[in-house]
Amino acid sequence: MLYQVYEIQRNWLNSVSSLASMSSEFLNSPANPLSHFGIGGIAANAFDVMAHATAYYGKPAFGITEIEVDGTKHPVEEATVVNRAFGDLKRFRHTGLPETAPRLLIVAPMSGHYATLLRGTVERMLESCIVYITDWADAKTVPLHEGRFDLDDYIDYLMEFLEQIRVEGGGKRPHMMAVCQPSVPAYAATALMNQHKSPATPLTLTMMGGPIDTRESPTSVNDHAMNRPIEWFRQSVIARVPMQYRGAGRQVYPGFMQLSAFMSMNLQNHMMSHYEMFKHLTVGDDASAQATKDFYDEYRAVCDMTAEFYLQTVEEVFQKHSIPNGTFEHKGEVVDLTQIKDTALLAVEGERDDISGLGQTKAALKLATGLGAKKKRYYMAEGAGHYGIFNGSKWRTKVAPVVEEFIAEHG
Repeated sequence: MLYQVYEIQRNWLNSVSSLASMSSEFLNSPANPLSHFGIGGIAANAFDVMAHATAYYGKPAFGITEIEVDGTKHPVEEATVVNRAFGDLKRFRHTGLPETAPRLLIVAPMSGHYATLLRGTVERMLESCIVYITDWADAKTVPLHEGRFDLDDYIDYLMEFLEQIRVEGGGKRPHMMAVCQPSVPAYAATALMNQHKSPATPLTLTMMGGPIDTRESPTSVNDHAMNRPIEWFRQSVIARVPMQYRGAGRQVYPGFMQLSAFMSMNLQNHMMSHYEMFKHLTVGDDASAQATKDFYDEYRAVCDMTAEFYLQTVEEVFQKHSIPNGTFEHKGEVVDLTQIKDTALLAVEGERDDISGLGQTKAALKLATGLGAKKKRYYMAEGAGHYGIFNGSKWRTKVAPVVEEFIAEHG
């Protein structure tokens, strides 16, 4: 019933959004006498904010058509190079990049948001790398006959994608960057590929704000996952996809629940953001208002993840701490982190990260005991929160140059 109730609410809010949008347009119309008075404009702006806050957002496009490097603009080519049921591999490159440029796989989180949340990450790394990204599917759109998708499958996808990138690069080994949650499967995939001496073993692995060891500086997100038994999550947050979707009957952790959880963590900040947007509209600062709209257009576009992937992640990463305890398994095989000997590791953390606390990602460097110190690096982005380490000005000017330097050093 949970999903059905949400669908009813969503349809109702869509009507509210449409009505608010129509009201805003009416009050702003020059033909309306109220538009020539202050009260009309204020009411129109209020309706505009309401329309935006109650709208439904589908999957956004990356929309990266050109990029400027050293003052020169280059057109960008976007292509899907691998198509799989639960996620595609996309490639971005611009005409100014040589064929010998480093090839970087950015692993986007499967955590409720689409891969387009990393649009800024892709754009910045595209300046120096041929960039690939995991474009995970919305689980409610994947038919039941496609089977399950859990952490084991996630790791298999990464290894397959890395092999595809190696082939496209003429046999040259790729680089990999994992943002937040996928630091765990990317770390495991790297260990397995080192262990089996795969020719596609990444030259470097950059982990950014990842929950490698959530016992370090635990956050409210960690506490929520650790303080309840796994059965509570199974009974309380798992729902079946309704009949109107292609994935009807599939058990999922709905994206709207993930979004609700994140919004409630900083509800006051989100309310203030919309109030600031209203003030920007009132004084005619349309650019600032649009920037807020653009952020929430992306932030509120959410997708479902399979129940098995979500529950396994909660249990293995946040409750059993399988990675730091050395008990994490992939299809029955223990993942031996000490076998990482041929992949340089970079751990990036944000000083003010309230999702993955300080030390959680850095733990990956300590666990890779078979790797020499020269192939390990740690960087803390001062003043950066969770999103600031992969998007925004701190990412572009502070973090990205460190990643580029690391890739060049070990390429």
